[in-house]
Amino acid sequence: MKTIFKTKLNTATIVLIPACIGINYLGKLFASLLKLPLWLDSIGTCIGACLGGPIIGAICGAANNLIYGLTTGDNITLIYALTSLGIGFVVGILARLGFMTSFPKALICACGGGIAAVVISTPLNILFWGGTTGNFWGDALFAATQAAGMPVAVGSLLDELVVDVPDKLLTLIIVYLILKGLPKKLTALYDANAKIERLD
Repeated sequence: MKTIFKTKLNTATIVLIPACIGINYLGKLFASLLKLPLWLDSIGTCIGACLGGPIIGAICGAANNLIYGLTTGDNITLIYALTSLGIGFVVGILARLGFMTSFPKALICACGGGIAAVVISTPLNILFWGGTTGNFWGDALFAATQAAGMPVAVGSLLDELVVDVPDKLLTLIIVYLILKGLPKKLTALYDANAKIERLD
């Protein structure tokens, strides 16, 4: 249990952080340009969280939002750095607890990341955007809930649920398959208890 938050700051981890931020950036840009019903901006965060632990996952998530927001002028993304930080942190904890060792467990990890996103984002949505998320598909559902006379909080929660939970399920499935394909000699570099520091 005491190694859950242990962070191994070696060369491999330092290289991992910008690589994961780049993966996040491209995923979000791709989803945004195609107006997909998903975010696809947490793949790198979850890779960093699973390999480096919750602290590295949180750094990758928050840094990605800040960089994307500042370089594209997307102010919404800046605010949701808190959400990305939370996703990386929760997924990192669950990964350290063994929830990425099998496909069924990875789905549980995905649900954990999705719930973290919903819990953090919903109040932000209500506070800054009147309950909307900025995702076309989720906001269409939000509009329907408001037309039906449902409370803003309920509509905003549903808006987040229909986008974030499926997004995190797809994200963690992709991450699980990526991690399964990595050589053990490479993943050992991020093991909090391992002594290996080199690839050769």
